[in-house]
Amino acid sequence: MDGNDARLVAGERFTPKFDRAGLLCAIAVDVADDAILMVAYMDQEALAATRDTGVAHFHSRSRQALWKKGETSGNVLHVVEILVDCDQDALILRCRPAGPACHTGARSCFFRRLDSNTLQPVKS
Repeated sequence: MDGNDARLVAGERFTPKFDRAGLLCAIAVDVADDAILMVAYMDQEALAATRDTGVAHFHSRSRQALWKKGETSGNVLHVVEILVDCDQDALILRCRPAGPACHTGARSCFFRRLDSNTLQPVKS
């Protein structure tokens, strides 16, 4: 680990490391039971909006625009806390969901498991 990495890991200053596209990976989990709800990406604008409002915002890669999770459905994610990984290039958003997190209506986007080459429903 070089000196810059050591300072990043040991330091208290939040200095997010966005990738070449200007994005961070953000994993939303339910604060009640740590269930993984969804994975999305945040740019500086989405991170700032999330921190300012307490509601999860992401960067829509398909629309190349800011996206407030649940803006049309009402299924917002109220962010309770943000965990930052060791090298500050990924976040965990601990949330209180106001409904299903997945656009399919499922509680989580991770409602299937891989069994050989077949997707099988995850039993609740």
